[in-house]
Amino acid sequence: MSVYSTIEIEQKEQIATIFLNRPDVKNAMSGDMIKELADAFTQVGNDSNTRIIVLRGKGNVFCAGADLNWMKDVANYSYEQNKIESQQLAKCFETIYKTSKPTIAVIQGAAMGGANGLLAACDFAFGLEDAVFAFSEVKLGLIPATIGPYILKRIGESKARDLMLTGRKINGLEAVQYGLINQVCTAGDLENKIAETIKHLLSSGPASIAKCKELLTNISEQKLDEAIPYTVEMIAKARVSDEGQEGMKAFFEKRKPNWAKQ
Repeated sequence: MSVYSTIEIEQKEQIATIFLNRPDVKNAMSGDMIKELADAFTQVGNDSNTRIIVLRGKGNVFCAGADLNWMKDVANYSYEQNKIESQQLAKCFETIYKTSKPTIAVIQGAAMGGANGLLAACDFAFGLEDAVFAFSEVKLGLIPATIGPYILKRIGESKARDLMLTGRKINGLEAVQYGLINQVCTAGDLENKIAETIKHLLSSGPASIAKCKELLTNISEQKLDEAIPYTVEMIAKARVSDEGQEGMKAFFEKRKPNWAKQ
């Protein structure tokens, strides 16, 4: 595994935890962090020993958004330079969203601006009650562009308009109501909720989860007449796959399948 300067990876059994590791600046996103996150999710996503990826922030804040020094630099970039930088950011979110492994974001303190793209690109997001969320780009004369596709997938257009046009702050409870995160927890319950979710994921077929993620991504972009033959093909392939055969056999034999933790 690569050595990084802005993030840290902790591997424990079949769980890889990727930490945003710039607590002195509230884990603000820099150009280096964006590149390292894309690389880390690619590497961990391709690791056969990893079944689940957890994204966290070191310190008291998940991510404060864009790094101020980085913003000063890009403010002086040309249009072409800004386009290249924005493509790297878009690649980061896409890499997280398209990884075949289930992903869990854990939010404490705050998720500002682009940080919401990180959590929205994950499959699950859990936060603390007092966490603060905001799409603050419009306050700076900017727009939440590269995170937009993932926010709309998660919360829908109407709610996105509310939060993105006003740029107002919401707390963890409101973030759940908007669908931005799955559940809000107290500090004492947060780790239990993560452990419970991991337990469910580890009891499911890893190849089935990967294919399920692929299915959801594809059918969300297909018309009905495209989705029907695609889903027919997907389930037929799943039933004759090694994992499908083992799963059905284990069910009828009243035992756990070979991928489930005993």
